[in-house]
This record gives sequence, structure tokens and C-alpha cells, in this order.
Amino acid sequence: MTDLVIRPVKSRREKKQFLGFPWTLYKDDPNWIPHLRVDERELVGYARHPYYEQNEIQTFLAYRRGEVCGRIAALTNGVHVERHNERRGFFGFFECRDDQETAAGLFDAVRQWLAERDLPLVRGPANPSMNYEVGLLVDGFDSPPTFMMTYNPPYYARLIEEYGFGKAQDLYAYWGQVEMLPKIRAKLNPIAEQIKERYGVNVRPLNKARFREDVETFLSIYNRSLVDTWGFAPMSPGELRHTAKGLRYLMVPELAVVAEVDGKVAGACFALPDYNPRIRQIDGRLFPLGWYRLLRKKHLIKRIRIISTNVVPEYQRMGLGLVLVDGLVPMAIQWGIEEAEFSWVLESNSLSRGSLEKGGAKLTKTYRLYDYDA
Repeated sequence: MTDLVIRPVKSRREKKQFLGFPWTLYKDDPNWIPHLRVDERELVGYARHPYYEQNEIQTFLAYRRGEVCGRIAALTNGVHVERHNERRGFFGFFECRDDQETAAGLFDAVRQWLAERDLPLVRGPANPSMNYEVGLLVDGFDSPPTFMMTYNPPYYARLIEEYGFGKAQDLYAYWGQVEMLPKIRAKLNPIAEQIKERYGVNVRPLNKARFREDVETFLSIYNRSLVDTWGFAPMSPGELRHTAKGLRYLMVPELAVVAEVDGKVAGACFALPDYNPRIRQIDGRLFPLGWYRLLRKKHLIKRIRIISTNVVPEYQRMGLGLVLVDGLVPMAIQWGIEEAEFSWVLESNSLSRGSLEKGGAKLTKTYRLYDYDA
């Protein structure tokens, strides 16, 4: 008889165990970066987060002989169901010992909970959706992740695939050094200048005087530009406001550019400093003084993650993506950036992948989304 017990998280003690399990699982892994603890509490639904104003989550813990050996969350996403016309739920926040029985028990619990809500199809990992941390690392375990990217042991792919999940889509992370940027700009700039002149494009940095408004504008562009992207489900207005509130402390005005056509914002590109080494130093704790150590002297961080280059649909055939990247390059050089990660890029986005590879960017990490459609 097995000694495995799968239990839905209910009590305060169980919530503490759920949140704390990664510190036990990864204690000897030099590449693991802890989450910001405040953010993790919100994202798993243990503190208020606007994602759960419209969606549900149920977290589960796996125990052997009273010790936690795994965790997972079952998630609904009503916008995805409506937008893609499929009865699909999600799993996320998956962490597990290298034990197939434990993994299977956790996935069984997710599937049963979702089936009770008429969601027989399952996708994941999504923490809690594609607008946050997403995907399972399947290649590139030799270095820590950049800010807001996932990390996990190599054996997770085996646990998931042996249960019966199949690949749905891969997400790629590309890496580049600062020495590449002048060469890239030499290629981009003549084309970008032609586009700017032809369409009357104005490129400007993020407005420090209207910082919060510009951050909200960036997220609005993100929401509107990805309507035809595989698997995308837009953020709710509440999520946009909540995310903007957090990003306004993390974003650097000098690492964000906006493209305007006829006075209207048509696209945006922004990067974030890689805060992960600092998050490791503070062990994910923002209080009492972790926030200060995280955010002070941002100019000393020489690695960035280029998160988003987005153009709203009505302007997407004008080449504004090139204009935005061309506008960001000199600002990154002036900031003193030494290296950058471009992530994530969908496997099916051949245009962006081709542009990065032609520019000399190196594919360094692969993340995978899995579907269970049986």
C-alpha cells in the first residue's frame, strides 16, 4: 500500500508548506533563484490578486510519511476558454521530487478538479497564465534564469511526459552581448530611418513626468498587440493596473521606447534589469529592507531582459518593430549594458526568431508548454 497522500491546501500551515517547499527542494541547486515571496503569495491566490477576480485556483500538496514531496495548482482561465473556444484548464506552480507516483498523483488531482468544472483539457505549466511566468525549462540548465523566467530540474520533463502530456509549444530565450549591438544597429538604422520618414514615426523614451501613465500604456499595447498570438488571453483591466503598479518600480525609463504615428502610440519596446542576483541575495524577502537592496543603484545591473516589442494590429505591417529595436539599442549602450536576454519568443514566431538569429543572438534556453488532451 502506498504511503502517498495528496491533499488540497486549506489551512494556514498548509499554505506555508506550499510556499516554502521550493526552498527545501532547491537548497543544493546553485542555479535556482527564489521568487519574491510577496508576489508568490498573490500569484497562488493566498493574497489578493486581480487574476482571481474572474478565475479560480486550487493548490494541492503531496505528502510521504508526513513530509511534503510535491505541490501543484489547478487553474481556470475564463478568457482563454471564451477566446479559443475550448474547455481547457491549466496547471501551474508544479514542484516535485523525482518520483513518478507523486507527480501522477498531483496531476490526477488537477485533472479531477478541472473535470468537475467541465474543463477536460489541460495545459501548463502557467503561473498562473501566459502573462506571467510560463513554461517548463527543457534545455539550458547550466545557468540561472533571468528575471521573471522559470527554472526547474531536468527530470520534470520526464515526470510530465510519462504521465501523458505532450508538447504544445516551445518558448525560446536568446542571448546577446553588447558588442553585437552596434553591428545590429548598423543594419537596422537605415531601414528604420526610411520607415520613420515614410510614416512620420516619432520614437521617444518613456516619459519620466508621466511614468505611471506610460507604464500603463505599455501594458495596454501588450494586451492589444498579441490578439493573434498562439495561446494568448489578454489581461483584465484589474490585472493591467496591478501589473503596472509593480512594474513602475522595476522599469527603467532609459530602457523603454515608444513609437508614435500621427500622435498616437503605435508600439513599444521595453527591457528590465535582471534583478535575479539581487533577489537571491535577499532570499526573496522585500521586508524590512530587501526592497531597498533590490532597487537601489539599478545602473550597476549590466544584464537586461528584453521582455516585449509590441505593435498594435493596425500598425503591424509598417516595420515598427525594427524602429523600436533601433531606438532601444543606443539607450542600452549608453546605460552600459553588457549582455541581454531576449525572452520569451514563441517557436511559431518565425519572423522574430529569424531576426534575432540573423543579428547574431544565440539560442540559450528552451521552455515548453504541455497539453493533456486525452
